Parts: sequence; structure tokens; C-alpha cells
Amino acid sequence: MSQNNDDQKPDKQSTDKQNINATDQSQIGSKDEQLVVVPGKIDNVHEDDDEQESAATENLDDEDLKEFSEEDKESIKKVANDDNLSKAKSYASILVEQFIDAKETFQRSLGSLFTSAFTAGLELGISFFMILAAFAILNQILPEQYAMVLSSLLYPIGFIIVVIGQSLLFTEQTSLLSLPVLNGIEPLWKLLRLWGIVIVGNIAGGCLFAALMIGLGLNMQLFTVADIDAYAHHVLGFDWWVIFGSAILAGWMMGVAAWLVTSARDTISRILLVTLITGSIGFLGLHHSIVGNIEVFAAFMYGNSVDLTNYLIFLAVVLAGNTVGGVVFVAVLKNRTFLFDIEKAKEDNAQDKRNKIARLNNYEA
Repeated sequence: MSQNNDDQKPDKQSTDKQNINATDQSQIGSKDEQLVVVPGKIDNVHEDDDEQESAATENLDDEDLKEFSEEDKESIKKVANDDNLSKAKSYASILVEQFIDAKETFQRSLGSLFTSAFTAGLELGISFFMILAAFAILNQILPEQYAMVLSSLLYPIGFIIVVIGQSLLFTEQTSLLSLPVLNGIEPLWKLLRLWGIVIVGNIAGGCLFAALMIGLGLNMQLFTVADIDAYAHHVLGFDWWVIFGSAILAGWMMGVAAWLVTSARDTISRILLVTLITGSIGFLGLHHSIVGNIEVFAAFMYGNSVDLTNYLIFLAVVLAGNTVGGVVFVAVLKNRTFLFDIEKAKEDNAQDKRNKIARLNNYEA
């Protein structure tokens, strides 16, 4: 009996120690869970974060790509996977985000579209106002050509306000808004109506700014009528086909700007990208329809070198060129590349399914 009791004591002590260790470990574990310092817990935390990001991406695609078939949706998710925030956005991810933004724009009310476009026209006028004021000063100490080039460095100011403020600018939205139409989600007539609203709003806002603020600048003696005429000549002093080609290049660059802004993950990067692209447009003297509208309309109102016919012809040519540049060289080509990626993803998915079926058949056999 005594031997049995002695044998039982170690068991009891061992049991007590196990209970104590289990209690201590549970307390330590709960404590470490709060501090997130246990190696296993750290892995779980990172895995949970990755799962949340992946789930967010999949939910976004399911909600916003509901017009597509399940097969297309699955392929889009595969090529547009963008869960790693430390890397640049994927090509397909950028295009999908632009598509979603465009679809949201199609769903806005007409009043909202016009007001936003009208605001963008006013805001772009700030660029021309600053350029004219700088040109008037530089022209007194430098030859006119150099003064014009240096003052054009202020060109991006209005564009930064428009892009960061998310107003609707025609040349930025040209390629963006065509994506739902190219993919058969929205009809062409809706796109043309939307373009028309944005163009009218941009032009009306720009003309109002030219009528009020350029007149104010003249009365403040920030610049002169001669300065306004000089800039109008700088814009209009070419054959129509040269202006059209220049407008195509400007529309292309604005489409690229919209693409790069979508690719950026933070505001500072977007400001830098807008500055580089639009600054290049201003430096090269390329023809942008909305800024050009303000430049030429200001000369029509206050200058001596522009009549109504010149203004209207210029506006029509530049709008057509910007549209071609934005739609053909950006939307069509980049969308076509995306569709090729989707077709490749479909083929890969189909091949994976065939391989799984073959493995199951071999297993059953």
C-alpha cells in the first residue's frame, strides 16, 4: 500500500505541474496575443491582413463588375490581382479601376456632371491667369520666346487643382469614359451625351473666367492687351492640320496622365505626375482644348487679333484632335492589351479545369 501511495504521489505532482504550466501558458498566450509578440501570432496577423486585402479586392470586383459573366469576372480577378501594396499596381488593376470610375461617372446626374465640368473650366483658368502675369513680367527682361517658355512652367497649376479636386475635365475623361462603351457595358449615345455635357461645362466655365478674371487682371495691370494677343498668336499661328496634330499629341498625353494618376497610390505622387505631364504640354506649346479655349476667348473679348470665326474653328479642330488622341492612343490600345490578357487568363482557367477533370478520372480509374 505504501508503495502504491508513493507511486501515486509523483503522478499527482506531475498533474499539478502540468495544470500550472497550462495555466501559465494560457496566461502568457493571452498576454502575448494582446502584445502580438508570439512568432506564431505574428504570422497569423499577417495572414489575416493579407486575407482582408484579398477579400476587399474580390468584393470590389464582385460588386462593380456585375455586368460581366462569371467566367469573365474570374479572369479579371486573376489578371487584376493587386493585393501587395508595396508594389506598383498591375496593368489590369489600373484599367479595372478606371473602368469602375467611368461607370460611376455614367451614373451621376446631369446636373452634377455639368456643375463639376463647369468648375473644372473655372479652375483651369487659374493656369492661364498665372501664365499671363508671369509672361508680362518676364517679357520686360527677356526675349518674348524665352519669356513664353518660362511662364509656361506655371501651366500645371490649374490641372493639379482639377485632378486632385476631382472635377470633370474633358481631356482627362476622354479615354476614361470610353472604356464602358468599348467593353459593351454602356451605349455610344450615352458616351456622346456625357462628352457633350462635360465639354459644354468646361467651355462655359473657361469663358466665364476669361470674361471676368482676365478683365480683372487688365484693370489690375498684371498684364496688357498686347500680352493677351501674343499668347493668342502663339496658339493660333499654325495651319489647321498642325493644330490638329498637336491636339492629338496633347490628348494622348492627357490620357497617359489619367492612366498614371490612377496608378499612383498617394496624393504626392499624383501631383508630381500631373505636373510632369501637363508641364510638358505647356513647355512644348501643344494644343489643349480647354486651356486653349480660355486663351483664344480672352483674345476674342479683350484683344485685337481674334474674331468669332477663328475662335470657333480653332475650338472644333482642337476638340477633335484631343478626342482622337485620348480615345485611340490610350483607351483603345490599352483596353485591347487588357482584353488579350483576359483571353489568356480564360485559356489558363480552362486548361486548369481540364487538368483537374483528368486527374479525377485517373483517380477513379
